[in-house]
Amino acid sequence: METLNDIKKFCKVLANESGKVIKSYFRTKVSVEKKVDFSPVTIADKKAEEVLRELIMKEFPEHGILGEEFGEYNSNAEYKWVLDPIDGTKSFICGAVTFGTLIALLKNEKPILGVINQPVLNEFLIGDNYSAKLNEVDTKVRKCENLNEAVLLTTDHLNIGKYQNQKKFDELIKKVYIYRNWGDCYGYYLVATGYADIMIDPIMNKWDLLALVPIINGAGGKITDYHGKDAVTGNSIIATGGLIHDQVVEMLN
Repeated sequence: METLNDIKKFCKVLANESGKVIKSYFRTKVSVEKKVDFSPVTIADKKAEEVLRELIMKEFPEHGILGEEFGEYNSNAEYKWVLDPIDGTKSFICGAVTFGTLIALLKNEKPILGVINQPVLNEFLIGDNYSAKLNEVDTKVRKCENLNEAVLLTTDHLNIGKYQNQKKFDELIKKVYIYRNWGDCYGYYLVATGYADIMIDPIMNKWDLLALVPIINGAGGKITDYHGKDAVTGNSIIATGGLIHDQVVEMLN
């Protein structure tokens, strides 16, 4: 097994190559299919994941892979890559830049590396639970101490009431300084880089959340599921700069 630094360099290759595919389709007339759960998928999602899987299987044939579009390969491997080629497909098909590619590397089911890559803006954010870097420069969360100074983000306001307690979330909105729906992985990017303080998703799949854990931890923040428990084994996320995290969890529950 290569060193962690070698793996980080390989992550950059993965981001660059999948990014070329995504950029070639961005703001073009791509056809949109609906999956079983009615979420949209495009040729860009599929082609980008194909590139990612090809590169990983060539470089690390013994590793496992879990991807949103093409499922699981070598599921019992010690090391496993978890891929979401375009997290925020709805933003992508609308020509908005609040989407990105999520890449996670797990060791024995625990995320040790996470990447958020925004190919259009050339923003490559990587974390290893101990540090986080945006385009090779160290990045940290903003240490917000008071809810009335906090920027709160979520992906889809309607999903809150569908999966969690809408009334409690609305009470949180009234406490914060700014509330916006700048969501999907870009909301977590904004927390990790110090531009937002709280990012919440009431429901998530493994490929949506596992890459976020090493990034938020590495940037000095805190990340749990909606109820304050281990994010890795959950199906929802609350990510904050840390100081107000327990207060946010308490308010929501």
